[in-house]
Amino acid sequence: MRSMWKGTIGYGLAAIPVKAYTATEEHDIELHQLHVSDGGRIRQKRVCEVDGEEVPFTEIARGYEMPAGDVVMLTDDDLATLPLATTRLIDVRAFVPLDEVDPISFAKSYYLEPEPAGLRPYVLLSEALHQSGRAAVVKVALRARESLGVLRVRDGVIVLTTMLWPDEIRVPDFPFLHEDVDLVGPEVHAAVEAIEQLSGTFVASDYTDRYREALEDLIEAKIEGREVVRPVAAEEDATVEDLITALQASVDAAMKSRNGKDAVSKARSAARKAAAAKDNAAEAATKSRPRTKTPH
Repeated sequence: MRSMWKGTIGYGLAAIPVKAYTATEEHDIELHQLHVSDGGRIRQKRVCEVDGEEVPFTEIARGYEMPAGDVVMLTDDDLATLPLATTRLIDVRAFVPLDEVDPISFAKSYYLEPEPAGLRPYVLLSEALHQSGRAAVVKVALRARESLGVLRVRDGVIVLTTMLWPDEIRVPDFPFLHEDVDLVGPEVHAAVEAIEQLSGTFVASDYTDRYREALEDLIEAKIEGREVVRPVAAEEDATVEDLITALQASVDAAMKSRNGKDAVSKARSAARKAAAAKDNAAEAATKSRPRTKTPH
């Protein structure tokens, strides 16, 4: 695994040199665009809309289009003049409880590995964040763009998670938010009670990507020439009763499973007690039986 960024975690006079590694990877199956008639790959070309000519990458600049249609062209040299104080610095601005940061703002995560010279202060910061239960709010420039972010600890490693800026998060405005929905107390109580009974611990490994597995099966079927069957999902209108019924069904199933396990446990316990009682009775009968003397 190769690092994609090098810099320092900075707070006050402290500077901890680190290397950043991408912490996640997507396992999507890549599907290419193909020409139906001959299966050839469809390639995209960079074509100028003015003269219709294909443009080499070396002749491409970036720019901003104004409302009237005019453009302001920006070269790499122009962009290099922009002030980025955090180009090689993870600038710590504050320490906050992690649950105060809305996960909707999280963008991408990176593992931070300490350079040998920064090992001790790195471990100290990691332990302090862990014991305090807080995260560090930071500013950092990755890929020539400054981002907001947080530092948190996962499995003893400091993780940098970049965030969207507040104005990049859309405000939800849907018609139903302006409607009055009457819910009666028993409905809410039943839903809350069912959720509480089904509450447990989140274990990520218990969940799999069923879509990717189905896509792999589909591709394999195509390769082997087998028939591909498309599942049909029924569309129905959802109601409050449906939700409560589904939750209660899950509770009943969980209780049935639990009761089944309890019944098996009780049966095994009763069997062990019966076997022990039988052994004790046999032993008592042996002790009470008159002994026959053997003649010499």
